[in-house]
Amino acid sequence: MKKYLICCSMLLSLLHADELGDILSEKKSLLYDYQFESNELESDILSMSWINPIQLRYNKNYSTQFGTPDPIEVGTYSIAIDQPIFRSGGIYYAIRYSDALRHANKSDITLQRRKLIGDAVEILFNLKKTKLEQAKLRLLIKNDAIDIRQKRDSYLAGILDSSFLDQAILKKSQDDATLLELELNYLELKQKFSVISDKNPDSFALPTLKLMSKAAYTEENLDLKTDRYRAEVANYDEKVTWAKYLPTVSLQGQYINGDINPLFVGPGSTLQEQYYNYGFSVSMPIDINAFADIEASKVEKLRAAVQVLDKRETVEEEYQWIQNSLTILDKKILLAKKDAQIYTSLFKLTKNLADAGEKTSLDTDIMRNSLNIRKLDQKIYKIDKQIRLLKLYVRMENVL
Repeated sequence: MKKYLICCSMLLSLLHADELGDILSEKKSLLYDYQFESNELESDILSMSWINPIQLRYNKNYSTQFGTPDPIEVGTYSIAIDQPIFRSGGIYYAIRYSDALRHANKSDITLQRRKLIGDAVEILFNLKKTKLEQAKLRLLIKNDAIDIRQKRDSYLAGILDSSFLDQAILKKSQDDATLLELELNYLELKQKFSVISDKNPDSFALPTLKLMSKAAYTEENLDLKTDRYRAEVANYDEKVTWAKYLPTVSLQGQYINGDINPLFVGPGSTLQEQYYNYGFSVSMPIDINAFADIEASKVEKLRAAVQVLDKRETVEEEYQWIQNSLTILDKKILLAKKDAQIYTSLFKLTKNLADAGEKTSLDTDIMRNSLNIRKLDQKIYKIDKQIRLLKLYVRMENVL
């Protein structure tokens, strides 16, 4: 449990809106803020959509029907309400529907934002990895130069065929070209980072991620959470659809303040300028498409439920693939460590032989460079592990 909380704490301190979220440029952060705000406002509107608006109306009529010298002028002001208060459960489920849709959209926006943050962090990892690969290539090129020198001497002494020297020269040329490609790749990564962030990539400290449990990843996976909320949306939508074809009870009320036609006013008239109309109605639609509409909503609910099961399997397979790849990378790190131990022993032995005059300083340099290459390989493989773990972290919801 303690390990689980530590991993979750890392996630909170890394990829949520309060922390590495500021790795995004100001404009991109603002876009996501607007998306979140828009989702909240639209959900609020949807949750209250069952409340009908109050109708305010003012009429001014002129009539020449009665043959009076001047047209009869009548003005009327009214306030009218026609509000359903019972829809066979439809009002309750409509509110629940809007709430589930709010969470589904929020989860989806959060995932999009985290993926973009993850892209930026992955670029930071790759920038560091590229620097390590450049250092490794420089050591290889040093060894290539020594190899050329040694084979050239052997060729001039008639010990080696020219093809061996040619291969050594070609190997160095290829490594030089690869180093230039890495430089180009480094510049491209910085350009991609500048598209996402307006910060200096060197200003961010790289995180250290650890593998969380499969249960934690599955429970807090944003893809799966979104599909769960979508399933809730489909479930409530089915109930709303059902209720649409059941009885509805509505209250009506109207306040009217209007001029009385002077021709209707006479002795003993009880007409009022201000009066109320109120009552209620019970209605139920008879729609030939009702059954098909209900069945369609039911099928959508079942589809959404199956989608959750399918997504869960996908998420579990995704976790398993990352776990397997981490195991392979651990084996590569172990091999590099074993090679480093061998090169350490060979370096010490070669140095002693060089001190004794039995080997040259060039032989010592080759062993030293080879040892440092395998040390760099370990660091590169560790960054590869972090990049794979990042694919899990960006899809996880904060659980604390």
